[in-house]
Parts: sequence; structure tokens; C-alpha cells
Amino acid sequence: MADGELKRAAGMAYREAAADEPSGDPVLLVHGFPQSSYMWRHLIPALATAGRRVVAPDLPGYGDSELEPPGTWERHVEALERFREALGLERLVLVNHDWGGWISMAWALDHSVPLSGLVISNTGFFPDGEWHGLGAALRTEGQGEALIDSISRDGLATMLGQMGSGFDPVAVDEYWKAYASEERRRGMLELFRSGDLEKLEPYAGRLGQLGVPTLVLWGENDDEYAPVERAHRFGREIPGARTVVVEGAGHFVWEDDPERCSREVIAFLDDSG
Repeated sequence: MADGELKRAAGMAYREAAADEPSGDPVLLVHGFPQSSYMWRHLIPALATAGRRVVAPDLPGYGDSELEPPGTWERHVEALERFREALGLERLVLVNHDWGGWISMAWALDHSVPLSGLVISNTGFFPDGEWHGLGAALRTEGQGEALIDSISRDGLATMLGQMGSGFDPVAVDEYWKAYASEERRRGMLELFRSGDLEKLEPYAGRLGQLGVPTLVLWGENDDEYAPVERAHRFGREIPGARTVVVEGAGHFVWEDDPERCSREVIAFLDDSG
């Protein structure tokens, strides 16, 4: 159970681990691009050891979950709600990263999901933001297709190695699953091309209205994808939020410093109940 037992529900693969007698609300972990539930391999056992039940799905088209066309942001929101219903999850703690932030925070707000805690990491949820270079390229017809089709397994390993320190060959193999077919690659383009920033306008200010204990956990050196100023903005806009900036970590903070991240999440849960 090093990284959670792999199971299936609602057409999705997921990892799950739990203490013998779990206490507190279950913790739902939602990964970003181009990762899978494998990115939580360090946090899952740490939370289970701390007494929690933990579940982490592979979003459709990533990891061991089959693609469910179209691969849009809205489609992933629907899939997450179907997953919650299949597992009977009610009140829960939500932890997210990257695209998992967009997806899971929209899902929680759209479906009035009862949250007892929220952990936000290296993502965005602001309608006045702007796309980073890679995202803008993937959103561009023709350019996106050429870019996504050019990526090989070795190329992915090189790219991830340039962006983070925790990507060993096993991790690269796990994340390569998202590129395993032309259909999955097209699903990636659908995700990015569905991410029009104006779609975030209905959510502006609503996270702060939830009144939920919140931890903003961020890699300090994420200069390109989700700069640390976003962490501080979340901290300003969500009353009482705790902001932790992880020194030396970049965008893939959970890969770069998993021990620090696990400690911060467990301490946050202990403090917030």
C-alpha cells in the first residue's frame, strides 16, 4: 500500500488508502496535467498513517482511466461528481494541483460539495489571469497538434526533469500513459482549449465565501506556470487562509518536496479538525 490500492469506480481508476479506523472526513486528491493519482504516492500513505481515508482518482484520459470524449474541463467536472456519487463521498477535504484546481474547485462550487478543508497548490482560478507559453501553444490550432504529437517518452522525461526533481523513470512511465494514444493526446488539447478564462468569472470571490479552512501550498520557484503571487492572492481572497511557500520547489511541488508537503497538510488537518 505504498501509494494506495488501485481500484475502479464510475469508469475511473483511483487509489485509496485508509487507517484501520479512519477519523475525520475523507480526503480527496485531484491531480493536474499531465499527471495522475500517482503524483500523490507520498501523500496517500502519510495521510492514511495519520488516521485518514484518502481517495485519488485518475481523471479520464490520464493514468489508468480511459478517455471519455470530449476531454474538456466541463467534462472532467462531470466525471468528478459521478465519482463522488459512486463512492458515496459527502463531507470531505479537497486537495488539488494545477488543472486539478480548476476542475475540482469549479466542481465543489457547482455542486455545493460540503468541504471541511481545502488545500490549493500551484494552480489558477482567476478570470483576469493569462495563459503561460505552453498553454497558449496547446490552445492554438495547428501549433497544439504539432507540439503534442512531437512528444516522445524520452522527450517527456527530459521535459519533466527540467521542471522538477522527483521524476524517476517509474513516474515518467506513469505520466506517459496520458500520451499513450492519439485520442488521449487530442483530449489534452480539448482540455486546454476549453479553458477560456472568462469561464472563471462566475466563480470570482466565491472561494472566500465558503468559510472553509484553507491551506495554500505553493512551490516557490514556479515562475512560468503558476507564479507564487497567485498563492498570495488566494491567501488574500480567502479569509483565514494559511499560505505556505515551499522553498526550492517549483511547479511540481508534490514531486520536489513530498515530505515537506505531507507534513504541512497533516499539520493543517490537525489544526482545522
